[in-house]
Amino acid sequence: MKHSNPAFEAVKPNLGSSFTSLKFLKNENIKSHVWHYHPEIELIFVCGGSGKRQIGSNISYFSDGDLVLMGTNLPHCGMTNENTNNEYEMVIQFKPDFLGQEIWALPEMQKISVLLEKAKAGIVFSEKIKKQVGEKIVEMHHSDSFSKLMKFLSILDELASTNEYRILNAGKYYLQTQMEDNERINHIFNYVKDHFKAQITLDEMADLSSMKVPSFCRYFKKITNKTFTQFVNEYRITHSLKLLAEQPLSITEVCFESGFNNFSYFNKTFKEFTGKSPSQYRKEFNYLIE
Repeated sequence: MKHSNPAFEAVKPNLGSSFTSLKFLKNENIKSHVWHYHPEIELIFVCGGSGKRQIGSNISYFSDGDLVLMGTNLPHCGMTNENTNNEYEMVIQFKPDFLGQEIWALPEMQKISVLLEKAKAGIVFSEKIKKQVGEKIVEMHHSDSFSKLMKFLSILDELASTNEYRILNAGKYYLQTQMEDNERINHIFNYVKDHFKAQITLDEMADLSSMKVPSFCRYFKKITNKTFTQFVNEYRITHSLKLLAEQPLSITEVCFESGFNNFSYFNKTFKEFTGKSPSQYRKEFNYLIE
């Protein structure tokens, strides 16, 4: 099977605007399988629905929509597909210098400048911020060019003023290193994406990367700030969260459908990642959506 690098996505600003603002209705923006990057910073608001997000080395599950800010050249998959069941998706894309590089040195822009630096690792915002800002993004999208810019700066200022967020990639993970690193790490990511339900050994991953096992382990930890086993388990647990929330499968079936071949190990790993058991998670999730 051929494993591709992240695809470069060319982004063009809207006519009469210095940045891009797009609205996709349900099932229009099917990119969840496409691993891509672009030099533009991207703010995504998903209205409703649930699914998987993969941003850099972070794989996680969202429910009832999402609000994410991603820095320049941070590889990611699309947020929605035919199974997400979202109402719509808003995408805002802008280059770091879309207003000129000098503007970020102004005292009025310092908070936003700090926010954009943090976004290099990917940021997901809280439920409260998602609802507040999501409405403003929709309003901004339908405004004329000048109002759109003013409202967008106000949105960035609001995001820069909250502490209700989580950094998605811990440490200094930015997949913007050497081209050789890009090619190698993306072969690994694609392989895990395609084979996470099967057993994946360090030997085969080291061979795929043209490295010895110890060198591969050191390399992967350096790039992603997590061990390869942690990364694979995170991918599998995220898939299990999706199945628990969306499919009428038994917890044993979820375990094996997610790539775990040992039920006790699945339960232990699930609790390490989520702080609760699979049955407790499903019970609480069902309670929240009733």
